[in-house]
Amino acid sequence: MSAFYSGAPRFLRLGWFRSGLFWRTFFLLSVLTTLSMASWIGMINMVQRGPQVQQTAELVVSVVTITKAALTHSAPELRRELLFELVSNEGIRILPLEPDDKIEPPPSTPNMAEIAALVREKLGEDTRFSRRVNGVAGFWISFNIDGDKYWLMLERDRLMGLTRVQWIGWASVVGVLSVLGAALISSLVNLPLARLTAAARAIAQGERPAPLPEKGSKEIIQANRSFNQMVEDLAQVEKDRAVILAGISHDLRTPLARMQLEVEMANLSQDAREGMQSDIAQMDAIIGQFLDYAKPTESATFTAVDMSEMLAEIGREAGRIPNMRVHCEIEPNVQVLGNAIDLRRVINNVIENARRYARTPGEDHTEIDIACHVKSTGHGRRAVITLADHGPGVPEDQIAQLLKPFTRLDTARGQANGAGLGLAIVERVLTRHNAQLSLRNREGGGLVVQLALPLAA
Repeated sequence: MSAFYSGAPRFLRLGWFRSGLFWRTFFLLSVLTTLSMASWIGMINMVQRGPQVQQTAELVVSVVTITKAALTHSAPELRRELLFELVSNEGIRILPLEPDDKIEPPPSTPNMAEIAALVREKLGEDTRFSRRVNGVAGFWISFNIDGDKYWLMLERDRLMGLTRVQWIGWASVVGVLSVLGAALISSLVNLPLARLTAAARAIAQGERPAPLPEKGSKEIIQANRSFNQMVEDLAQVEKDRAVILAGISHDLRTPLARMQLEVEMANLSQDAREGMQSDIAQMDAIIGQFLDYAKPTESATFTAVDMSEMLAEIGREAGRIPNMRVHCEIEPNVQVLGNAIDLRRVINNVIENARRYARTPGEDHTEIDIACHVKSTGHGRRAVITLADHGPGVPEDQIAQLLKPFTRLDTARGQANGAGLGLAIVERVLTRHNAQLSLRNREGGGLVVQLALPLAA
């Protein structure tokens, strides 16, 4: 496919042509219809030209011959009445040909040249043709009666087929109908794919889509049936994972609780007891991180969450932690759509990450700024939450590594707590909330974590 695009004309490489299958199908069908219409019109014109020229020449010769015979053999006192009858009923006018007549030559088209040649073969080489005589438009032919010359005028509508305007009109009607048909066909062709895309997007956002209709062509039925089966399998996997997570939480934390009790009751020195208690707490925290990372977030649990109130409360709680200083700049009444528990976990994970690894250089405390505002982003209006610390920051080439699970930077490897899942959990939860996460270094030192959450309706 890439080779096709690289060798295609420029108009086929435009973004709109590649952006959607509907427009691509519509464009190709329109081009095909236009070429077919042009070929059809050309073929009709070629096939119809000869018979039309022959028919027009025969009609002209017949009218002139009959009119000439009628005038020749009619009584002189009845000729005026005969001329009036020809004008009123047949649209034929007979006028004497005068030397000072103002004559406009007929159009110089291939058809007219052939018609004139055929007519002159029957009526004589001195037959003249004109499209306008003395300002009167029509199809004018000259003829002789006993040495006197006359003009015979026929209405053009009797001789010509469809005019250019009529051809354009009919072509426009057919073209509009063809374009509408192309749009309808493109819609029908792309409808199953659009449904499949919407269902896949719903799965990516943590929703369970309605089953796709298993009807249509054999390929569509098979694709939709396979997709529906995949959705059922994913739902079963989610149920099994929930059961496994519950079992892990119970089976691992129960022995830890017993170990904690045994440590309390054992005859150990204070340093040994505190060391073992710290190890048990670390194991419990790591298990909690694993469970948080693997825990699914159901979109059915999403509600309107007052992010302003939540951030203010989290800021107050973080400010009570020893050696933590928190500055808040929060716009009031910012409502987002999401799971309140998971969003609180996200903010706490970021703050905890800053507390552990972002102590202000030269100070004995960690300083963090919390801001929340509603802004216009590339995804529409969003609640933009900014968490910025004043620590040493992160090397630019290692910022992307922060979001990978089980990855810890060299500066954090000496830390005892955690499994390297803090920011990975943040990204996982935000993805299920259809939110965006970005990391960058702060001017003056420190790391900036920015979240863009969809607003509640």
